[in-house]
Amino acid sequence: MPIPPAVPAVILAEPSPARPQGICGRGASCNPQNRFEPYRHDADEEWTAAEDPAPGTLILVDRSQSLITRNDSPDLPFSASLNPYRGCEHGCIYCYARPTHEYLGFSAGLDFESRILAKPDAARLLREELSAPGWTPQLLAMSGVTDCYQPVERRLRLTRACLAVLAELRHPVAIITKSQLVTRDLDLLGELARHRACSVTISLTTLDQELSLAMEPRAPVPTARLEAMRALAQAGVPVGISIAPVIPGLTDHEIPALVRAAAAAGAGFAHHTPVRLPLGVAELFSQWLAEHRPLSRSKVLNRIRQLRGGRLNDPRFGTRMQGEGVFAEQMHDLVACSLRRHGLADQAPELSLSAFRRPLGTQLSWFDP
Repeated sequence: MPIPPAVPAVILAEPSPARPQGICGRGASCNPQNRFEPYRHDADEEWTAAEDPAPGTLILVDRSQSLITRNDSPDLPFSASLNPYRGCEHGCIYCYARPTHEYLGFSAGLDFESRILAKPDAARLLREELSAPGWTPQLLAMSGVTDCYQPVERRLRLTRACLAVLAELRHPVAIITKSQLVTRDLDLLGELARHRACSVTISLTTLDQELSLAMEPRAPVPTARLEAMRALAQAGVPVGISIAPVIPGLTDHEIPALVRAAAAAGAGFAHHTPVRLPLGVAELFSQWLAEHRPLSRSKVLNRIRQLRGGRLNDPRFGTRMQGEGVFAEQMHDLVACSLRRHGLADQAPELSLSAFRRPLGTQLSWFDP
């Protein structure tokens, strides 16, 4: 497959380590056709495994000319976000962001988790955008799409470079991640927290390590994420849990245990989102169930349909993040009851804009604050 023009170079290649309960250590086991491509290649009976080896991770350069993206969705608590990476090596099979890779000419399947785009100019672009005279301080989400602390961040440190800019300018940021790597940056997060300018949400889907390794093959195990919560809380950084996605018939029964474990680790808030399966994610998730949870497949898919008006996905504003029907109501009630029992808030604390300071040398107009 040709590399898109926006991705002209390879900067790093990594081998594909074996992981238990995962095909080639990946969430997806195939590369379904890109919905924008008119042609596809199908294996026939003469195709051998040697001709189609397990993909290693390839890191590609993304020369984007801007970093901050905006949305007008009424379902999201932020209107601006930044993503140092596109694609995500964690390989979570349910990830709603998988179809975004198709805009780059890749597949939402294995390509999404093995062809990662990195933005080496992320920190510079962020500084330029926050320095612009017309920039109005507002909550920034990091990341709004793929995990900013996925494995390659250990080497490239793009997220840390962006955090350094945000800490220098005291600009508020809300981070969501599955990775304990976030604790590497406690110095910067602590500085932001002193000005009420940051919060961290740890995404935790299940406490079952075997299920986690199958469903999120390269993400840290649940115990590591709880340890990250504990370290953040002890450092004075507001931390919470995102129970997302809640998968009816597979993980919904764990809601009370997840809230209890998060509270014990120092979490102060929690929220949840029912599973979303947009576009090709529905097919990938259905295939994953057939491979890993065949006896539960029909039950899980039928309950998702009951959440989504008879379909596997409902993209409408107002319902896509909440679901509808009896199972959705039961899910929301169980979360609310668990939060009350353990004293957790149902949303992250409001962050302050008052400490923001523009970079030295920024020219302001008469009307800038």
